[in-house]
Amino acid sequence: MPSIRDILQDAERIVFDPNGPLVLNTVAEELRARFCRNAVFADEPREGRSLVLRIGAPPGKSVPKTRHGLWMRIRSEGGGNLFFEASSPHLLYFLSTIVTEDFLSRDASEFGEGRLLEPAFPILRPSFDLFLTQWGRVQKGRNPEEIVRTTAACGFSHIEVNGLAAPEPLEEGVPGEVYPRFYTYCPALDQFATSRLNRGAYPEEAIRANRENLKALAELARKYGLSAALTCFEPRSVPDALLSRYPMLRGARVDHPLRSFKPRYNLSTAHPVVLEHYAEMVESLLSEVPSIDMLAVWSNDSGAGFEYTNSLYVGRNGGGYVIREWKGDTEIAEAAARNIVRFLRVLRDAGRRVNPRFRTILRLEPFWTEMEFLREGFEDGIEVEVSSLLTQGWRLAYTHPRYEEVREIHLTALHHRFLPEERPKIDALRDRGSNAHVFFAPGVYGNHEPLPGIPFPRLLFEKLKDLAACDVDALACLGGVTPPSLAPYDINRRVLRAFQADPAMDLESVLNAAASEWVGRHAPTLRAIWDDVDEAVRSFPVPIWIFSSWGVWFRLFVRPLVPDIEAIPEGERAYYEEHLLATAHNRARIDLRMDVGFDLLDPSHARWCVAVMDRDLFPTLDRAVVSAKALSAECDAPAATDTRDRLVALRCWYRNQRNAAAWVAGVHGFLEAENDLAREDCRRVLRDMVHDEIRNTRTLLDLWNTSGTNWIMLSAHGESTFMYADNFGELLERKIRLMEGRENDTPRVDPDFQWRVKGFYPAPDGR
Repeated sequence: MPSIRDILQDAERIVFDPNGPLVLNTVAEELRARFCRNAVFADEPREGRSLVLRIGAPPGKSVPKTRHGLWMRIRSEGGGNLFFEASSPHLLYFLSTIVTEDFLSRDASEFGEGRLLEPAFPILRPSFDLFLTQWGRVQKGRNPEEIVRTTAACGFSHIEVNGLAAPEPLEEGVPGEVYPRFYTYCPALDQFATSRLNRGAYPEEAIRANRENLKALAELARKYGLSAALTCFEPRSVPDALLSRYPMLRGARVDHPLRSFKPRYNLSTAHPVVLEHYAEMVESLLSEVPSIDMLAVWSNDSGAGFEYTNSLYVGRNGGGYVIREWKGDTEIAEAAARNIVRFLRVLRDAGRRVNPRFRTILRLEPFWTEMEFLREGFEDGIEVEVSSLLTQGWRLAYTHPRYEEVREIHLTALHHRFLPEERPKIDALRDRGSNAHVFFAPGVYGNHEPLPGIPFPRLLFEKLKDLAACDVDALACLGGVTPPSLAPYDINRRVLRAFQADPAMDLESVLNAAASEWVGRHAPTLRAIWDDVDEAVRSFPVPIWIFSSWGVWFRLFVRPLVPDIEAIPEGERAYYEEHLLATAHNRARIDLRMDVGFDLLDPSHARWCVAVMDRDLFPTLDRAVVSAKALSAECDAPAATDTRDRLVALRCWYRNQRNAAAWVAGVHGFLEAENDLAREDCRRVLRDMVHDEIRNTRTLLDLWNTSGTNWIMLSAHGESTFMYADNFGELLERKIRLMEGRENDTPRVDPDFQWRVKGFYPAPDGR
C-alpha cells in the first residue's frame, strides 16, 4: 500500500467546491504547491488519484458524533483517493497541517476506515494578539499572513483583527504625560467606525486606514478558515471636542491621575443616544466585516471604564444617568452592574443584526464589587473572560507552583493549574446560555517579554490538561501564537498544537519527536535542557509582578541599577527616562519599589526572592545554559544555536529581575535599618548587585553583538515604551558606563519625590 506522501505526490486532481469557504482553495493551493504541482482543481473526483477537500460529511454518510459536534477526518479509499473532511472551516486547515506534518510516512491503509480527530477546545482564540494587533505589530520583519497561518495551524478558531494601522495611536496628550501611549493597544470601536454622533471626532483618513487594516486581517482570517474577533478597551475616552458638542453625554473620568496630566472622559453608556452610537458603530463595522463574531471588552484601565464601578482609577464617578447621589455601596454596585450588562446587550444585539453568532465577552477582574449583580446578566451572547471563576478581582485563588507565599502569578505561565472546583461555576454559566473564556499564557506576553521562544512545555501541558479535565470549551490565549520567524523552534507552540489535535496526546512522545526533528541524535540533550528550563521557570518567585510582565515599560534591561539613581545627573538619565512609563513626579523614576502609589516589594520579601533565585533558579538554569552551549558546539543544527542564544538571554533576564529585587532589599533595607551592622550588610548587597548587573549587562551586550538568532523583540519604527529597537546595544553600553564606580554610593531615595513641582517644591533655593 502507498504511504500518505505517495498519494499526495501522485494526485492528479484536487477536488473541492469552488463556491465553498475560501479555506478550501487555500488548502488546495498549499497541497498542490508542496506535493503535486501538476494536479488540477476540479469540482468532482474522476478516474485516477484525487485529493478531496470537504467541509462537512459527504453525501450519504453520517456525521461523526463528538462531544462538541466538531471533528476532523482523514480517510483513504483503496490507496487511491484521499479525503480531508472537517466539520468547520477552521478545522480543515488544521487537519491539512496534521496530515502533511505528522502522517506523511504512514501507510494509507491505516486510514481506510477514516481517522477521526476531535479538537480539545471548540473555541481557541488569541486574546491580546501581541504580534498581530497589539504593540508587537511594529515588530521588525512582521508578516501578518505568517501569524494568521501559524495560528490556524495550531487549531485556533478565531483571530484578533482590530489593530491600528499606524505605529502610534491618535490620542492627543500634553507635554510630560505618558497616557497617550496606552491607546496603542486594544483600540476601541471608534478607531474603526463612526456614527452619526461622533463623525469627525477623529481624522477620517486615520479611521479609514484602521478599518482597511482590520478588513485585511479579517480577509486573512477567512483565507485560513478562521472567524474574526475584536478585543477593545471600552467604553474608552473620547476627544474633548466631542464632549464640548455634547456635554450632557459625558460619562466617567477614566484616566490614571498619576500617569496623565489631562483629564479624560468617556461617553455615558447609560444614555440612549450613546447606546445608539455604539450600536451604530458595531452594525456599521460588521456590515463591512460580517465574519466578526465576538467582541471582548476590557475595561477600567488604559483610558476606559464603566461608570460608578468601584475600580475606576479616580473612584466611582460618571454622568447623571446611572444612579443619583446619596446612595449606599450596594445600590451603587447594583446600578453599575446593570449599566454594564445593558451596554453588553446593546453591542450583542447590534452585532446579531448582521451576524447571528455575534457575542460580547466581559473581562471580569476589575469588577469584584459588582460581581454578584453582574452574574444575573450573563446569558446567551453575554460571556466572560477570566483566569479563574473561583476568584473575585485580581488576587487569584491559586498560588505559585513552588512557593505558597507567592500569589502574584496572574496572567503568567506560573498559573499552571485549573482546579475541579471551577467546573460547577462553568456549568452554571452554561445553564444560563453563557460561557467562560479562560486565559492561559503559553508565550512571551506576561512571561519573559521581550524574549520570545522560551521553553516551558510541561507548565503549559499541565494547564491544558486541567482545562480539558474541567470541560472548558473556550480558551483565551494571552499574546497569541509566536510566529516561527521569531521563534522557529518553539516547543510550547508544538505542544499547544498537539494538544488541540488530541487531548489524549502523550507529552513525552511530542517532546521526543520535536527534539529528534530539530537536533537528531542529540535529542536527549535538548529534552534535558527543556526540562531544566521548565524547572527554572517554576523557581521564579516573581519579585515584582509588573516588572516580570512588563519590564520593557520600566526599561529594566537598559536603566542603571545603582544605590542612588539621582546621583546620576538627570540629563544622563534621559536616554531611558524618555520612554520610561513614569511622569516627572512618579517615584518609579528613582525608586524600583514604588510606582503610582503602589508599594511593589517589601525589602524583607525582596531578600527572600533573591535568596530563592540564587538557591533554586540559577543552578538549574546555569546547567541548562552549559548544556545548550555544549550542544551548539557539538551539533550544527540551527535549533542548537537558537536554543543556546535564547537561554543566555533568559539567564540575563532573570539576573536582571533578581538584581532589581536586590536593589529594593539593599536600598530600602538600608533606609529602614536600625543599626550600623544592618546598614553595612545592605551596602554589601548593593555592591554585589552593582557588580553582578554590570557583568550581566556585558553578557547581554556580547550576545547582542555576536548572535544571529532573533532572540529579542525589536521595533521597526524606533524605540518606544513597549519595545526596544536597533539602538539596544548602545543603551546597554551607556548603562554599563553609568553604573561603573557607583557600587559604594550611599543608598538614597527622596521620599518626597512625587511632590516635586518645578519652580515651587522643593523651593528654588533648595529649602
